Amino acid sequence: MAISQLVKTHSFRFAILTLGAFFSPIYLFAQSAQEAENSSQNAAQSEQKPPLLPGLPASQEPGVPAPGKTSAGEDKRIFGVLPNYRTAERTAVYQPISAKRKLKIATKDSFDYPLIILSMAYAGLYQLDNNHPQFGQGFSGYMSRFGTSYADQVIGNYMTEGFMPVLFHEDPRYFRMAEGTKTHRTVYALTRIFVTKTDSGKSSFNFAEVVGNGIGAGIGLAYYSDDRNVTSYLENWGIALGTDATSQVLKEFWPDVKRWWYDKHH
Repeated sequence: MAISQLVKTHSFRFAILTLGAFFSPIYLFAQSAQEAENSSQNAAQSEQKPPLLPGLPASQEPGVPAPGKTSAGEDKRIFGVLPNYRTAERTAVYQPISAKRKLKIATKDSFDYPLIILSMAYAGLYQLDNNHPQFGQGFSGYMSRFGTSYADQVIGNYMTEGFMPVLFHEDPRYFRMAEGTKTHRTVYALTRIFVTKTDSGKSSFNFAEVVGNGIGAGIGLAYYSDDRNVTSYLENWGIALGTDATSQVLKEFWPDVKRWWYDKHH
């Protein structure tokens, strides 16, 4: 089936609407954050240190250097919910991580409770669209879709963040740009599914992300009996890549959103 026919499929449209709804608030929040930052830049320069955010450990306070932190003081939860275990500073001196740490990151991302929520949301979309009709409807059908959706996430995480980065000697972390125009940062974040760092610190095609999600989509054919065709396989592969690209945008702009929210309410 041609690409145009692929885009017309119901589940693909649902995924695009979901990603669009998720991404748009971040983009608008980031725009407000940058405008607020520009208007108060002179005042900020007169301070030796940005105001501290309440409740953050010392290593996560703004302005405190720490591995994997930004000057805005990153935490491990985007919006207090979504996992953020693999964000690092692009401008920091590169330090490779071990194979053990790569697998640990994959494990944390796979067995954190927000993944259950995400899987429930996907299962609801698939239920509404009657995607994978062999599962039927009702509670039993929903639970089957939930289980397979969760399996998709776990397999994808281990492939793209653990096994494939170890195999290809690539770094699974997202290196946040933090500076520049909103458009430049957004494009940078979206394209990190195709560009990554190797363990030596050099830029490379992101084989772990692309190949890992491709393998994950292939494994999914074992329990998606109605998807055993090229079109459905490519659709599932594309949805996995799109989900990961959106998560990179969230990681890029989350500290800006947090700072904007803090400045607005203090």
